[in-house]
Amino acid sequence: MFSKQDIEKYFLEEKQLGLLFIIIGSVAVVLAIIFYFFMKAPFYKGAAVSLLLMGLVQLVLGFTVYNRSDEDRARNVYAYDMNPGQLKNEELPRIKKVLSNFTIIKWVEMALLVTGLVLILYYRSNAEKTFWYGLALALTVQVLILFIGDASAERRAKLYTTGLETFVNKK
Repeated sequence: MFSKQDIEKYFLEEKQLGLLFIIIGSVAVVLAIIFYFFMKAPFYKGAAVSLLLMGLVQLVLGFTVYNRSDEDRARNVYAYDMNPGQLKNEELPRIKKVLSNFTIIKWVEMALLVTGLVLILYYRSNAEKTFWYGLALALTVQVLILFIGDASAERRAKLYTTGLETFVNKK
């Protein structure tokens, strides 16, 4: 049976993933700065570009999720007892939209992953193009991190949606 604890758990795990993305994004940005300004090889300059761009994406995504999780949790726990209609009319459509966004996000991440892998294979043995090899390698690693995190978030969102649907259909 879907409970307030399920709501609490969902948003706590969402907040933890947001914090993890903030940490990973921060490390990526710091590495990008170190690679760009202190490392001389073109490989590191290329890696710095991907690390900076993807690190900023992770930071923004992580901060957004981390920042809104407590408010979402409190609002929905309150609605569970006091206004179940709000869960049906606001939270359920919101989480379904989140799930549909995951489909788009996965396609973008897969396209970036394939791009990174193709570039790695194409430039791996070309000593003159190490910039592109570094860019591709860092891009692939960063996209894999995002993909794994988003897959985990999507799995949790599906469970949360199923529980929410069960609850609102009983009311």
